[in-house]
Amino acid sequence: MRYTLRVFRYLRAYRGRIIQTMAFLVITTLLGLAPPRLIQGMVDTATRLGSRSVVALFGIGLLCIAIVSALFAAAQRYSMATIVHGLIYDIRNALYEQILHLPFGFHDQTPTGYLISRMTSDMEALSMFFGFGLGNIVGMVITFLGALIMLVAMSWQLALVALATVPFLAMTTLRSSNLLGPQFLGLRRQFARVTAQLQENFAGVRVVKAFAREQHEVIKFDRQLDDFMVRRLKLARVFMIYMPSMGFLTNLGMVLMLTYGGYAVITGSMSLGQLVASQGYMMMLTGPIRMIGWMVINAQRAEAAAEHLAEVLEHERLIADRLDAIDLGEVRGEIRFENVSFGYEEGAYVLHNCSLEVKPNETLAVMGATGSGKTSVINLIPRFYDVNEGRVLIDGHDVRDIKLASLRQHVGTIFQEAVLFSGTIAENIAYGRPDATQEEIERAAKMAQAHEFITRFPNGYQTHVGERGMTLSGGQRQRMTIARAMLLDPRILIMDDSTSSVDVETEYLIQQAMLEGMRGRTSVVIAHRLSTVKNADRIIVLDKGVIAEEGTHEELLALGGHYRQIYDTQLADQEEAG
Repeated sequence: MRYTLRVFRYLRAYRGRIIQTMAFLVITTLLGLAPPRLIQGMVDTATRLGSRSVVALFGIGLLCIAIVSALFAAAQRYSMATIVHGLIYDIRNALYEQILHLPFGFHDQTPTGYLISRMTSDMEALSMFFGFGLGNIVGMVITFLGALIMLVAMSWQLALVALATVPFLAMTTLRSSNLLGPQFLGLRRQFARVTAQLQENFAGVRVVKAFAREQHEVIKFDRQLDDFMVRRLKLARVFMIYMPSMGFLTNLGMVLMLTYGGYAVITGSMSLGQLVASQGYMMMLTGPIRMIGWMVINAQRAEAAAEHLAEVLEHERLIADRLDAIDLGEVRGEIRFENVSFGYEEGAYVLHNCSLEVKPNETLAVMGATGSGKTSVINLIPRFYDVNEGRVLIDGHDVRDIKLASLRQHVGTIFQEAVLFSGTIAENIAYGRPDATQEEIERAAKMAQAHEFITRFPNGYQTHVGERGMTLSGGQRQRMTIARAMLLDPRILIMDDSTSSVDVETEYLIQQAMLEGMRGRTSVVIAHRLSTVKNADRIIVLDKGVIAEEGTHEELLALGGHYRQIYDTQLADQEEAG
């Protein structure tokens, strides 16, 4: 239970409420021990005196205890519910915050469905454990000990008979828990894989349908479900043995006690009322024992869930502010790479000893074949990843010494994939500056060549874009991401100018928006378009992670090397079309 115990630190904020809940629970449990004794008195009085009035008094006493016990039980359950809901709320918030602060490298390797599973099914498992399992442990212990004391007080011999099967129940429980733990952990991991595939297929349903791969995906999902079902059946086999065994041993204890008690009544060493009361206390004694199985199941589920949560919550935030990190203040926009080597995996570098300098207000175009390291270069500037060797500097400051919020406020990023969120157009443009005025939002949209199409919508800037902005065209989404970056008014702009998925007119508008955005800023752009290349002050060509060539468009053409080859195969047609 070492992972579950780590969750207990979140309970510190609820110490007062926990004490209150435990008080209600103790009172409720102690009240529950009284009815068998009252029933004993009722039966013995009725058989000995035959007095209806005395029996009625015992009945009234039982009714009063039942009412008071119900009130305290209701208060205890409500108090426990507030603790559990608060606990899950705190853990879910902590998990969400951690996920958002984890580096790009973590998200590159972690399926979205896995994270969704952590936020949903694992939270449910913890809620069940803390709400219905852990909350009842104190009551179960008090009930067990109280019932045992009452049995001993009536007849220590009877108590020994009642306890005869307890060691076997304990051994059965321990044996089963050793089998259940790994099974629950494997089942949860497989459920995460099923969730991940569902999320991936739902997100890419257009691709699935476009390539008529529905049946292929159904078969893939069927395999995942088969594995999930196999694991469920393994669990069922354990329960098939475990639960009946627990029931048999519990009932055996009851049979032994009633047999011994019945003999004692016949011989006169025990009254009929005591036998009836002992049956009630035996049920209280076996109730917690029968609950042990359910508690073990809940505990194993919670431990598996807590281990999964720990994998995320305790994952190191490799990209984080240093204690002495600084704010950038006024930024000139100078970028410098000093002997930078970088790889997404240890020992597998995609950039090798790269050094370059981008002057303030200069536009640098980055070119190269697929896998040459272009994206890695622009990812290092806003510190999406940390270098393995060397330094990346902005205005002479190592980016690792700058507060992330300050760094990314001054470095605007336009990704190749245009990602929008559910909400209005205005909310999406103002994502990086929620306090922006309508005038500022419209100015940014005009710079991005987006104002015209936005105003054509009936609701204008208050138009809802739908999930991931799917109600907009690809070009419209791209221009909105440019507007989002422009609203930050960054001194440094990094982007990918790929526009292959749009028509010629939209491509022209996007190109104009990018050129407008680069004006008066330091810009680093992965160049695919001839217009970007020609407007760049300088071009670097990467080859297998090394800067192979550097210069202007004309200089590199004259050199006749890598750039000339790229130009002839990719850019010359654009020159002719222009």
